[in-house]
Amino acid sequence: MNYWLMKSEPDVFSFEDLKKRPKKTEPWNGVRNYQARNFMRDEMKVGDIVLFYHSSCPIPGIAGLAEVASKPYPDETQFDPKSEYYDEKATLEKPRWFLVDVKFHKDISYVSLEELKKHRELEEMRLLQRGNRLSILPVSSEEYKFIMKLF
Repeated sequence: MNYWLMKSEPDVFSFEDLKKRPKKTEPWNGVRNYQARNFMRDEMKVGDIVLFYHSSCPIPGIAGLAEVASKPYPDETQFDPKSEYYDEKATLEKPRWFLVDVKFHKDISYVSLEELKKHRELEEMRLLQRGNRLSILPVSSEEYKFIMKLF
């Protein structure tokens, strides 16, 4: 099993929004970074655990736990000229962007970014590295186990 951190701006799509979706599941669409896409397309497996992270908000942090609920498949928004995620170079035969479905897993106490920064056990966590702005990041099993002790 792998562990991931997936960022979302809560005013766009929050952990609470995920819980309200039918089957508490949502396609993680709109990712337009190749490394983040590669994580979803090549490395994520059904059942992997996701730290659902709220970013670009007054108190960024881990808002809850989700899980990968599907194998990767093409992100339909790349084909829609009306979508802000439209990609004119993408075709049905050669899609460029992929996604996975993410499903609610568990409520947790909110763990802020500031709290994460306090612990030397997390100093190598990719989220905490200077300049790391990817929306999807791998989390080591050691980091995940430590974070689970914080709430």
